[in-house]
Amino acid sequence: MSRARFVLPFVFAALAGCSILPKAEQPSVYTLPASPGGRPMATAPVPWALRIATPNAPRSIDNARIAVVPSSNTITVYAGARWNDSAPHLFRDRLADAFRDSGRVPALSTDDSNLAADYELGGNLADFQTDYADGKPVVVVRFDAMLANSRKHAIVASQRFEVREPVDGKEVPQVVQAFGRAMDKLSRDIVQWTYTAAPSP
Repeated sequence: MSRARFVLPFVFAALAGCSILPKAEQPSVYTLPASPGGRPMATAPVPWALRIATPNAPRSIDNARIAVVPSSNTITVYAGARWNDSAPHLFRDRLADAFRDSGRVPALSTDDSNLAADYELGGNLADFQTDYADGKPVVVVRFDAMLANSRKHAIVASQRFEVREPVDGKEVPQVVQAFGRAMDKLSRDIVQWTYTAAPSP
């Protein structure tokens, strides 16, 4: 009995130093790439303040995983990869950057700060994933935009925007680059539409 008491602590110490559990996967974390912002055109600033709201999104894309639809009615994610933030937040921040790059909105905020604004741009992010068309990956971003008068609590305009951007390959870094190109195109379209749809308050 005394020998057992002497040996057992060493056995437990040896087991504590060895792990039989596999190491947790360390995913690659990606930011949403953007093309360098061009010099703003010499256009007069708008006389209103704008707040960019985080869009609503289904649970399948309201997270930091990079979604992919390999076949119809099936959605999964790229293993070992994720965004540095949730897809809706990445989308909102990219839109805010696009408005800043335009140089026309001197009073711009997001719903993080909850500051007063004349207009709020929000909506529903219906798609933010990679689809496969004829065996080739295509990034699909679809946004149902809604521009509202914040002071009157009334919808001013709504519009659906969709971009389908082919992926130059099938690896995750190539998919991420395609997401960046898709957001560049979609952001420009939404910015132009907003300036047209928003009258002076």
